[in-house]
Parts: sequence; C-alpha cells; structure tokens
Amino acid sequence: MCGITGYIGYRDAYPIVVKGLQRLEYRGYDSAGIMMFDGETICVSKTKGKVSELEKITDLNEQAKKGNIGIGHTRWATHGVPNDVNSHPHNSMSGDLVIVHNGIIENYATLKKELISRGYSFKSDTDTEVLINLIEEVKKQEGCKLGKAVQLALTQVVGAYAIAVFDKSKPNEIIVAKLGSPIAIGIGKDNAEFFVASDASPFIEYTKDAIYLEDEEMAIIKLNKGIKVRKIHDDSLVDTKIQELQLSLEQIEKGGYDHFMLKEIHEQPKAIIDTYRGRMIPNEGIIRMAGVDDNIEKFLNADRIIIVACGTSWHAGLVAEYLFEDLARIPVEVEYASEFRYRNPIITEKDIVIAISQSGETADTLAAVKLAKSKGAFVFGICNVVGSSIARETHAGAYTHAGPEIGVASTKAFTTQITLLSLIALKLGKEKGTISKSAFHSYLQTLQLIPNKVEELLKIDEQIKYIASVYKDATNCLYLGRGFNFPVALEGALKLKEISYIHAEGYPAAEMKHGPIALIDENMPIFVIATNKGHYDKVVSNIQEIKSRSGKIIAVVTEGDVIVKEIADHVIEIPETEEAFTPLLTTVPFQLLSYHIAVMLDKNVDQPRNLAKSVTVE
Repeated sequence: MCGITGYIGYRDAYPIVVKGLQRLEYRGYDSAGIMMFDGETICVSKTKGKVSELEKITDLNEQAKKGNIGIGHTRWATHGVPNDVNSHPHNSMSGDLVIVHNGIIENYATLKKELISRGYSFKSDTDTEVLINLIEEVKKQEGCKLGKAVQLALTQVVGAYAIAVFDKSKPNEIIVAKLGSPIAIGIGKDNAEFFVASDASPFIEYTKDAIYLEDEEMAIIKLNKGIKVRKIHDDSLVDTKIQELQLSLEQIEKGGYDHFMLKEIHEQPKAIIDTYRGRMIPNEGIIRMAGVDDNIEKFLNADRIIIVACGTSWHAGLVAEYLFEDLARIPVEVEYASEFRYRNPIITEKDIVIAISQSGETADTLAAVKLAKSKGAFVFGICNVVGSSIARETHAGAYTHAGPEIGVASTKAFTTQITLLSLIALKLGKEKGTISKSAFHSYLQTLQLIPNKVEELLKIDEQIKYIASVYKDATNCLYLGRGFNFPVALEGALKLKEISYIHAEGYPAAEMKHGPIALIDENMPIFVIATNKGHYDKVVSNIQEIKSRSGKIIAVVTEGDVIVKEIADHVIEIPETEEAFTPLLTTVPFQLLSYHIAVMLDKNVDQPRNLAKSVTVE
C-alpha cells in the first residue's frame, strides 16, 4: 500500500526512481509523483493516475528529469481524495523541504491547527503535508539540522509512517524513518550511491546489500559518508546489520506472461517444491523445520493454537484449522487480525499464536503479533518476504519461499502457505502420535506428488477459459464447499471479486439452505467443490437442490466422477489426492477462472482498483 523510491548518487536519478515506482505498482495506488534536485532547483511532478501518466508529464518538462537526487511515490489515498494536489511528494510551505510518506498520521488535525496558528497554510488535504511543515517548524524553532528536526517532529506524531525527507540546504543527504510501514535502504559500493524503497525490488539490479529499518528508527543517509541509524525516541545509535538480498531481477519480471498473476499461477508447482524442499524427506519419513524443532515442546504442550491473518492468508489459516485439528488434535481458533487486536482477546502463556502474512508487513497482523507477545504467548510467523517486519517481530517462524508475488490477488502465496502449514501439522501429528507411522509416510509421499498434479491442472486452461466466457457477464456468483474445501470456496469468491469486480460469496455447502438458496435462479452461476473425499454424498444432495431451482452448476470434481457429471452444467476434474491436500488442487481452477473473466472484462488484473498488495495501514 503506497510505495516509496529514492536515489542519491552519481547516476541520473530519474530513470532509477521511475523504474522503481513501476516495480512498486503492485502495492496498489491511485496517484504518482517524483521530486528531482539538480543541485540548484527542486522540481516536483505529480498526478492522479498511473506512473505512465506521470511519465507523460515529465516528458514535457526537461527540468523534471535532471539531477542525481530524486524521491518518488505511489499513493493509495487515505487523507484527501485522489487528485494531483494530494499526490506526493509534498513540499513544506517554504518549498525547501520535500517528503514522501506511507502510513497515517492520526493526530494530523491537531498538529495542523497548531501550525495554522503559527502562520502556515496548506495546499492539500493530506496528513503528509502537515508532517513536512511540522518538520520545517521544528527545524526553525530549534535551529537544528534536518536529521534532528525529523527526529523531534516524529516524537510528536501519533500513527504509522515510512518517510523519506529531502532538504534543499543539505543536497547530499536524505533522511528516512519508519514506524509500522516498511522501508529498505540499498547501499552502493564505497557509499557512492544509496537507494531507498518500500521493498528491495526497485534497486535489486544495482546492489545486493540492504538495511531494513526497525520500528522507531531513522537513518541519515549521507553521500560518500555512509548511513547512521538512530532510535527516534532516545537518539541512541543503532548497530545496523547489512543483509544480502536473495531476490533476483528475473524473479520480478513477467517472463513472457501477459500478467504477473498468470505467471504466478503457473509458478505454483515450483513454489510448492521450494516450500517443502529441504524440509520434507519422504523416503526417510522426516520433516525438518528449525522454527518448529527448536520449540517443539511449546507446540506439543500448547492448550490451543490461535491463527491470525487477513484476506487470503486468513483463508489459508482456515485450511490450517482443519489440518491441525485433524492431524495433530490441537484445538485451533482462526481470527481476523483486524478484529483480534480490538476485542481484548483472552490469550495465555499456554497459547501459540501463528501469524500468517505474504508480505510480512500487514499492519493489523503485525499489531496482533505485538499484542500476543505482550500477553505472554509464543508467536510463530509464516510469511514470504525475508527480513519483513513480522519475520523480525515473532519468536520463531518459517518462510514459504514462494518467490516475489507481484499480482495483488494472491495465488502462489495461498498454496505455499497451505503447504507449509501442512508440514507443521504433519510434524506435530507424528510427534504427538495422533497419526500412525504408516499414515505419516503416506502423507509425505502424497504431498510430494502435488506439484505434478498442479502442473496437470494448468494444462486444462483452455477448458477453464471457455467456462469463463460463458459466465463473464454474471453479476452474482456463489461458491460452495465443505470441510477442507470450505475455505477454498471463500478464496475462490474473493479472487473473482478482487479482479473482476463481480459480486461473489463463499459458503459452506450445507449453509446454502439457510439463506443463499433464495438467490438461486437460472442466472446464478454456482461453483461447487465436489471431490470424492469429504462429505461427497452430502454435496451431491446440495447440487441437486440447486439444479431443481434452475441454478447453473460449475463443479470441481475428482477425475473419474460420474454422478456429478450427469447433473452439472460444467465439470472441472482434478487429480486424486488425500482429502487434506485437496485445497492445493481445487483452488487452481478458481484462480484461472477469475483471471480469464477479468481479462475478458478488460480489468486491470495485476492492479485491481482500490486494492493494495501489502496493507500497511489500518
């Protein structure tokens, strides 16, 4: 949500900053802007709309591309509607200071009122313009340098932020700071250049060395001198750790696919293998996970597991509830992180809290982690981004190794999260003795075959494209599943809503009679998961109820099914597998279906309206 890029060094800054903004488009945004400084003049260009619109503006102004210092921003509107004026960067009233900002300043109205009383005027409706003028006022009143002014100003701020600040009078310096929103600093050779970004993707081709700021830290970046990181509230120096980035440029390009989402759907077989590689050794009957192994007694003695997550990760958590309770016989509660943190939950030292987040930066999930830790629970993180905030904040954890997921609608994040959670559930079941040794070996052998089965499913893309063409003009859809596949029904509906803007709901199939059945008519497509495992006969009865009311049935069934084939309007077959692993297969046709419908409706598949990849504000 929102994106920051910045550069200071010996190269032309403009192409680096603009390309960085393009790399961050996946985060979701409604406007874009850039500041360039050529040694004498600050030039700010910004506009509502896409980065491509920003480029059209800068193409008309030679000054807009000059300089070796630049900062850029893609904005997802919070305070103030999306328009040119509210877009970032923002100048201070004098014009000498410039800021880009991700996050929300909650007490901005109070600060703005005080600044107005001191003679400040404002052009925009944003909280960010208040912050840059607060920094200018502190700098003026205290007679201090920019770094100190930023530090003192931030002690007066309530809210979340990642910021980059530039001062015309300090042309070899950029100040960055973080609280609740991610920021990374790329370090060039011999401190001759530095990069700033919300994640490492904007500067991966220039350097592999990066620093990730922790909450309530700020960095003073000085060209040819290096970086000093300080704590905002006590001014103490921080001993920073330079991390070597594992990301590669090839990973964040489309690789010949029309959209990142399609590429990421097709990457799932490899992503699943990468998630269990080195952790699962089927022939030897071994699951080896350091984060679990080192804390095995905590898991085995836990009274319950609480899973906190948002969106698609929450759906993966629902699948995990079935996995943990079925295989390891541990009670599980699955909570929306956004609700969990606000309802004074009962948490004890005997609880394990598992936080799931693709980005590792989801604001509500991160807040839930901090709350759980404060109550004494052991907190285990599952995320995809190495060095992310949740990875650093949790007691232990595991990475999914899905690789970068650029499309806003999660695909491979979901299947790799389920893969990882399956490994944990199986390991705990073996350790507790709740599954037999032979069953454990069978599960491992079956899980090892899942990537090949996903590959098989990807080959029926043309069939799914045809089904998409039949139902692309529907205005409402219903997704039904039971047991392990109820969460997949929720996820399938979410995918369709996210990228095609068609209203869809997921339901447990048996709940259809408790309300949704009233909606069914000849214009209502019903997507039903009817695999031969898990309440098959009951689901068949649900399908017959739909058919008797003229509903259009698209059924996902196991290969060789004959009963549902006679009833349904369309059938999508998946390979046979264990019931616990069916979500890894049943979700794939729904991903492809949503993708093709969105493309046919000419929607922006990778960057759907109003959505952000990483929700870093509440």
